[in-house]
Formats: sequence, structure tokens, C-alpha cells
Amino acid sequence: MPAVLWFRRDLRLSDLPALSAAAADDRQVLACYVLDPRLAATAGTRRLQYLYDALRDLREQLDGRLLVTRGDPRTRVPALAKAVRASAVHVSADFTPFGRDRDAQVREALGDVELVATGSPYLVSPGRITKGDGAPYKVFTPFFGAWRTHGWRSPADSGADSARWIDPADLPGRSGAVEIPDAGIDLEPAAGERAAHRQWQRFRSDGLARYAEDRDRPDLAATSRMSAHLKFGAIHPRTLAAGLGRGAGPQAYLRELAFRDFYASVLAEWPDSAWWNWNSAFDRIEVDDGPDAERVFEAWKAGRTGFPIVDAGMRQLAATGFLHNRVRMIVASFLVKDLHLRWQWGARWFLDQLVDGDMANNQHGWQWAAGCGTDAAPYFRVFNPTTQGAKFDPTGAYIRRWVPELRDVPDVHELGADRPDGYPAPIVDHAQERAEALRRYGRLR
Repeated sequence: MPAVLWFRRDLRLSDLPALSAAAADDRQVLACYVLDPRLAATAGTRRLQYLYDALRDLREQLDGRLLVTRGDPRTRVPALAKAVRASAVHVSADFTPFGRDRDAQVREALGDVELVATGSPYLVSPGRITKGDGAPYKVFTPFFGAWRTHGWRSPADSGADSARWIDPADLPGRSGAVEIPDAGIDLEPAAGERAAHRQWQRFRSDGLARYAEDRDRPDLAATSRMSAHLKFGAIHPRTLAAGLGRGAGPQAYLRELAFRDFYASVLAEWPDSAWWNWNSAFDRIEVDDGPDAERVFEAWKAGRTGFPIVDAGMRQLAATGFLHNRVRMIVASFLVKDLHLRWQWGARWFLDQLVDGDMANNQHGWQWAAGCGTDAAPYFRVFNPTTQGAKFDPTGAYIRRWVPELRDVPDVHELGADRPDGYPAPIVDHAQERAEALRRYGRLR
């Protein structure tokens, strides 16, 4: 009997265990994607554009044999399974709170048709790495050691020729097929599986060897830019890990892939941590609210704080949907410890703007900065935006690129009388707000 392959966060054909499982025993396979209005309502425009572009890439690789439909998966997936008389629906496992709930509901709606989960978006799926007593890890370093010892499978042998694909045009009424939308945004780098492989090969050739030394420099093209591809599953981290060597750069990159698995495991174990403090002691911390808080929040979003590295980062985010990881930490620290705002405000804005917005990485990265997550930054670590800018953007090239008002200023890190008229004065005094942050955090001890 035929099978349905329901794509979600695995928009690729290579290294896809769910495809191999669906096509086993020479079964015919219907490839489908369901545009779920619930996800569209919470995804930023750039993330939607990546999705649409990746779907077009997938459809082209399948010579048009990808059925894209819109609606509630609880009704659309069973309808497609019925249309092709499928014995099973195959998926990659989803460990997010939303994904687990959705899949449980679809499994129930399918009745006698089995929902088969094979593989996941991670090198090691959440729940597999535990302490000796079975408890989940709360600190990254011991998790990393256990993760490396556990290891992972080699890339799966799959591709467009792995299955006998069912042409959606042959189904009655095309079973609710819709055109793939377009949000009208040009993404850089481009989206989809083929673009992901091109980007990875460029990085392996040009940046991987120096990744350990240069990865904290936003003024250099030193990062892989693979985060959006990984978020949508246009490439699997197994494919990346298989191409890594043993040098400092490759091993530093592998550690970042481990962080991705760690945060996914944390979210799977503590699903409330998506929007609540993982460390509930921080529920008592004093935060600012009201019109003044809203005013400085808007200045932060617009890149008009008067702190050059913060403003450069927020303007890069608004213009491109990408933000260098070091700058993410700087702007996050500024929001929660200089402006005393809730980390959830910043996390929500990032999810709206980022192409690579991932619930596990984003939320727990923010909680690291706020000090309320697992393995979090110590409460007394308050990034000084001026010294951070000088250290990681030493020539000021990054700041000058994104804050054009400062292009002719000799020292963009220490603005004095040469602060241009069109560039705002600092909205806060960092030294005073650092002391205030330490006072507030100290009251939790």
C-alpha cells in the first residue's frame, strides 16, 4: 500500500530517514506539506519566506510532485492518507511542545493509519542523553561530554530517486492543493536544500579552519550562516558533522551543534521554559514596565539606543533577519540588564525578525543572557556594550556598516564631542544601570 511523507522541519531529500522508511518495500509515496495557519500566525515574514522558497526548491527537485495544502493537519493529513489509501504517514519526529501536541492529535485522527516517526532534526534526539540515574542534564559541559561519547549515526542514504512518487495531479480534485505563497522578500543567503549545500561547501572551504579564532567577530564573514538551513531542515546536522575534521575550527563548530541539541533537550524536558523562567526563582525579579519601558524598548528595536554596537546589531536584524551570535548576546544583555525589561520581550521580537528563529535556541539563549535558564550566565555578568564593541569589532567596520551616521567618526566605540547630531545620545548610563541590575539580581539571592 502507498505511504504519505509529511514534510515539516525536514525540507530536503538527502539524509532523510523518514523518506527511506516511507519508500521501503518499493512503496509509492505521496509527498506533502501542510501550511498550518497556526504556525503562519506566529512566524515572522522572513521565516515564512524561507519556508516558501524551500518548498519551491523541494517541489522542483521532485519535478512538481509535492502536494502543498493549507489547513489544520488534524483534518488535512488524514484526508490525504485516505485519498491515496495509505497504510502509514511518515514524518521526522518533532520534539517542540507545539509539535508533540499536534502529532498526538494527528495520530488520533488517523485512526488505523499509523503515524511513523523516523529520525529527528538533531544529531542526538532529545531524551537520549541523560545522567546515570536517567535525569536530564541541566548544564552544558557534562552534557557535551556525554553527547560526544554517545555519538550519532552516519547520514542516511536517500534522495529524489529513493521513492516512486505519486503525482498530486493524479489525485481527485488535487486533494486541496494550493499554490506556494510568496512573501515578496529576497533572502540572503538563499533558502532550500540546494542552497544549503552550496553554503556549507563555501564555509568548509573558506571559513571552517579559522572558525575557532574568528567566530566572535561580527566584522568578519567568519560564521557558517547555516542556522536557518538547520532550523528548516534543509540540511541535517549529520551532514555537517560528517564533513568536519579534528582541528580547532571544526571542533569549535561541532560544539555549536551540541548546543543546538542541548537546548532542544532542555525544551523537550521542560516545555514551559519556552516562555517562563526555567529557574523559577527569577519570577520574583523586578522588571520595568509602563510607558517609559515601552519607549526604551522601541528605541532598542529601532537601533536608536546611542550605543553603537547595540544599534548596529538591531539594525542588521531589522534589515536582514540575521544577527551575529556575539551581537545577539550583547543586545540581549543590554535589554535585560541595562533597560531592565523582560527577556520575553526581546525573545518575541527576535522570533518575529529572525529567519533562523528557533524556539529552543532563541528562548534559552535569551534565558542564558537573563541568568534564569539552565547553565545561565552569572547574574553579575553584565556586558559593557562599549568594551564589547571595541573587543569584537576592533576597527569599527561592523558598526560603520550598519550605523551610517558613524561612518566618518574616527573612534566609533568612544563617542564624545564627535557624536554626530543625527545619532542619539545614550538612552541610559551603563554604569548606573549595571549597578541597578546587580541590586535587583542580588535581592534574589
